[in-house]
Amino acid sequence: MQWWMATSGLQLQLLGLSFVLCALIGIERQYRQKAAGFRTHVLVGTGATAFTLVSAYGFETLLSPDVTLDPSRIAAQIVTGIGFLGAGVIFTRRDVVRGLTTAATIWVAAAVGMAAGAGMVSLAIGLTGVHLLTLVVLGPLAALLPNRDSNRIVRMVYVDGAGVLRRVLAEASATGFATYILANRRREDSDLVELEVRFKGRAPLNTLLPALHDIDGVKIIEVRRDDDDDDEDEPEQ
Repeated sequence: MQWWMATSGLQLQLLGLSFVLCALIGIERQYRQKAAGFRTHVLVGTGATAFTLVSAYGFETLLSPDVTLDPSRIAAQIVTGIGFLGAGVIFTRRDVVRGLTTAATIWVAAAVGMAAGAGMVSLAIGLTGVHLLTLVVLGPLAALLPNRDSNRIVRMVYVDGAGVLRRVLAEASATGFATYILANRRREDSDLVELEVRFKGRAPLNTLLPALHDIDGVKIIEVRRDDDDDDEDEPEQ
């Protein structure tokens, strides 16, 4: 009985540690208004902890010389299950991928929960610290680095007279991009306008493209490098 009470106390402590650490991860995602926020990361982390604890302590009564248990089997299944869950938050549209970072944070939350459940407290705390350092401190610094998007020209085809260009400029400004219109022309016998524009900002260009696709009246968006020798368009980035 005393052994059971002592073990239960340790399990609750490890579960509480997992809750606190995964809450820190979830708060960062919630603050950035991502698809998976505070609740998702806390549930994933504490769930992984519970599965790990069940794997370690849940079958004590079944042990005998004829019974062999492999606690690592449940841990392996957690990794597989979290892979499917993370894939659910990745959004792809016209070769533009979004949600990869959030999927990775779900994976990290599960790893933190498993480490806490296994009693590896230092690893759980260290992993949480590395995660927050990467996203909160190093992420903004990495965004300041030059990127090849500054050499890219966006070709758009949109419906004239519907206020599309005004909404495009407003969306770019709200996302932190400066807009430089290079050329535009109206297609003959059509209400469509072709526009060549360069967007400059600290964020990658693919953070803006999905929002431009969603604007009513935008028909085509193509991206190419400014230093291309020909006029062939690259696939969207």
